[in-house]
Amino acid sequence: MSTALSFTTDRRADGATVLAATGEIDMSNVASFAAALADARHRAADGAFVIDLTGVEYIDSAGLAAVFPHVDSVHLIATPLLAPVLTIAGLDDVTTIREP
Repeated sequence: MSTALSFTTDRRADGATVLAATGEIDMSNVASFAAALADARHRAADGAFVIDLTGVEYIDSAGLAAVFPHVDSVHLIATPLLAPVLTIAGLDDVTTIREP
């Protein structure tokens, strides 16, 4: 059974593409997360986009691994509870993580 996860893709006033995820990201739904990441990157005019994880309550190693192929073109937004997980995974060494 797949864990609940939903996405919205939008464009900010500055033109940046934003993929917002809501729910939990784990191995049961990582394929849809990876597909949403690829779609957001494709939609972005210059390939750079934002992943808004403020609606994500949990992300496992499969979800983190799905982000790594995009680190050269992504910025992350995460809650104070999720940001340390991203930092421990090393994402702060290769991309920007900021709180909302």
